[in-house]
Amino acid sequence: MFNFFNKKSHVDNLEWLGVDIHSHLLPGLDDGSPDLATSIRLIGNLTGLGFRKLICTPHIFTELYPNSDKTILPALSAVQSAVADAKINVTIDAAAEYMVDETFEVKVPHLTLPGDFILVEMSYLNETPNIEQIIFELQIKGYKVILAHPERYLFYHLEKQRFDRLNDQGVCFQLNLLSVSGYYGKEVKKAAEYLLEKKYYDFAGTDLHHDKHLMALTDSVRTGLLHRKLGAYPFKNKEVFL
Repeated sequence: MFNFFNKKSHVDNLEWLGVDIHSHLLPGLDDGSPDLATSIRLIGNLTGLGFRKLICTPHIFTELYPNSDKTILPALSAVQSAVADAKINVTIDAAAEYMVDETFEVKVPHLTLPGDFILVEMSYLNETPNIEQIIFELQIKGYKVILAHPERYLFYHLEKQRFDRLNDQGVCFQLNLLSVSGYYGKEVKKAAEYLLEKKYYDFAGTDLHHDKHLMALTDSVRTGLLHRKLGAYPFKNKEVFL
């Protein structure tokens, strides 16, 4: 006879993480949410998964998404008002995800996460040639650098000493939650597992852009997969940003 009491329970929410520090939920700014209605629907679903705070980080990428405070802050205000009207119990904030390429300027003021944390990314094709110098200059100006999804930079997979170097330089690493589910492929999953084992990650985020991400994330959460893989890891999302 089947014993219901032996059925293995699992944690099917993200309350243990609490804060999403990387998402593309502000409408019409990049390759994320296209409009306000979509933003509110995605936010409602993420709140249902257990997030208490969402920090939206639209791309600032000169070639494709030349955003600034003049585009990001009005979009944030519109989303905050719509969230309040919809009575969704979540805090919405915004910063940016900066593409560090030849157009990136260290000297200009930047949209940061609370505590002067700045979220940066590189091209998936090649390492930014002077990345260490840029990081150093940002640190000199008082910024704390978070490298978005290091596991997704394929050029590091065969040069893992580059992870060591960035970690030694004081760079914080941010994991994309879907990386451990295999969503981005086996090699990215393997790199994420390596960095988790090394305890190099400081933060985690959804990097959510659209419904496909939401469906994959929801499945990984509701089946208990993400909590099994990550629930015991000492991410600092709540400690630093809640």
